[in-house]
Amino acid sequence: MQIDAPIRSLGYVDSAKLIARVRAVEESAWYADPRRQEDYEVHAETQSIILVFFSGWPEVQVTHTKGWDAFGDVTMPIMESIVGRHYAPGGMVLRVVLARLLPQCRIDPHWDKHPSFSIAHRIHVPLLTNPEVEFIVGTERIATAPNQAFELNNKMPHSVTNRGETPRIHLIFDYAPDPG
Repeated sequence: MQIDAPIRSLGYVDSAKLIARVRAVEESAWYADPRRQEDYEVHAETQSIILVFFSGWPEVQVTHTKGWDAFGDVTMPIMESIVGRHYAPGGMVLRVVLARLLPQCRIDPHWDKHPSFSIAHRIHVPLLTNPEVEFIVGTERIATAPNQAFELNNKMPHSVTNRGETPRIHLIFDYAPDPG
C-alpha cells in the first residue's frame, strides 16, 4: 500500500514462540510450496512457508495451507496484536508467509503490482536477521531487527541483499481493511 514513507514502524511484538518454531522446522518445509518462487521471478532466490493465500480478484477466496497448521497458533497472536494497535477492525488477512533469504542471496528491486497491494497493508515482522542484510526501499536503507514490526510501502521499489552468514527470515502478512 502506498504510505507516506518507505516504512512505518509498528513497534515491538513478541515473536519468541514463532522464532523458536521457525528455528526447529525441517529444511524440507521451506521447499514444500514453491508457488511464490514460481509466480514471482524476483523471489527465485527465496524460500517460503505459505500459511494463507487468496485467489480471485476483486472477490477473494482465502485459503489456509499446511503452513497454517504448523504456525497459525503462534502467528495469529502476533497479527492480532499489530492489527489491534494500528488498523481498523473488520478487515481481512489476504496473505501470510514466512519468507527466508539465505546468505549471499538477493531479491532484485521491484514493486508489488497486484491490485490487492493498493488496498492491503504489507506488514513485516523480522524474526531472524543479521547486520549484513541490506533492505532498500526507494533510496533508503532500512535497518531491521527481530520483533520490530513495520509496514512496507510496497508501491515503492524495494530490494533485499543478504551479505551475511545467516538467513534472513520475516513473517509477512497483508491486511486489507474493511472497505465499508
